[in-house]
Amino acid sequence: MEYRQLGRSGLRVSTLTMGTMTFGGTGFFQKIGSTDVQAARRQLDLCRDAGVNLIDTADIYSTGRSEEIVGEAIAGRRDDWLVATKVRFAMGRGPNDAGLSRHHILAGAEASLRRLQTDHIDLYQLHEWDGQTRPEETLEALDLLVRQGKVRYVGVSNYAGWQLMKALGVAEREHLPRFAAQQIYYSLESRDAENELLPVAIDQGLGVLVWSPLAGGLLSGKYSRGEDGSLQGPHGPRQRSEPPVNAPDRLFATLEVLASVADGLGASSAQVALAWLLTRGPVTSLVIGARTEEQLADNLGAADVQLSDEDIARLEKVSRPPLRYPYWHQAAGARDRLSPADEFLLRQHM
Repeated sequence: MEYRQLGRSGLRVSTLTMGTMTFGGTGFFQKIGSTDVQAARRQLDLCRDAGVNLIDTADIYSTGRSEEIVGEAIAGRRDDWLVATKVRFAMGRGPNDAGLSRHHILAGAEASLRRLQTDHIDLYQLHEWDGQTRPEETLEALDLLVRQGKVRYVGVSNYAGWQLMKALGVAEREHLPRFAAQQIYYSLESRDAENELLPVAIDQGLGVLVWSPLAGGLLSGKYSRGEDGSLQGPHGPRQRSEPPVNAPDRLFATLEVLASVADGLGASSAQVALAWLLTRGPVTSLVIGARTEEQLADNLGAADVQLSDEDIARLEKVSRPPLRYPYWHQAAGARDRLSPADEFLLRQHM
């Protein structure tokens, strides 16, 4: 297992992270997975043996049950793990039970600490943008948690580029905690993050954690084009709407190349899809999760897959989306003065 620096922080994390959205299985999350404590311990043992050192959860997963299962599963061996969780979404019906206010962040952190049975959170992430709370208030709450020793590093998830830069600017101006990382959706199926979020990570020195790196299972090797042109999986047509598929023809072409590369390497499609992401610029770690131990073991095998330059180029070319404005204009008119952040997106189109 390789370990990479989390942005500009001194923290080193494994290139694969254990995701726990499948832990609990209550409410909305029942259709995603229902891993109990015993199964969670076995999955974490597999991860630990493979060299994984980071667990990612969130208070909203099964309305806190995922955090509780993580806490029970690592009891007595907390020091073996870095634990990341998140705050933002509604955890009750009250008017202040959601958002990024000082009230909700401080209450959310205390509740997460209790459920996780720990005295600190290694990486506390803002799960979603809150356009009605001043960034100063949010960052001041995080600063208090850091000063109290309850949080060691802070991050964000699902921010737009301008929102991320606004928060970073406020943090610098007010001398408040600076984000160590962002957690984003990024995969061979959807490379939207290359437009803004990955260049921001390069320019600002942020670590990048990737959620749903297999595009909700689309890149697992189990999906193909049906006779009617629909996405067909092992149990019939795809039912999930998240993540959305906005370019089905490009996805089907990508799946064909993905299977071809995997066959040539004696690997699974899932392993190759994960290995490709680990070659992409500022990507630090991929958050993997699985319903079964067999799926998890297969995903963990991605850490040992070595892609050739030709493999990487084939996958990049077939999955490459067209440039959006203003990037197609910059590819033509700004190529004489590109920064490393610019080049990450534009060089492959030039």
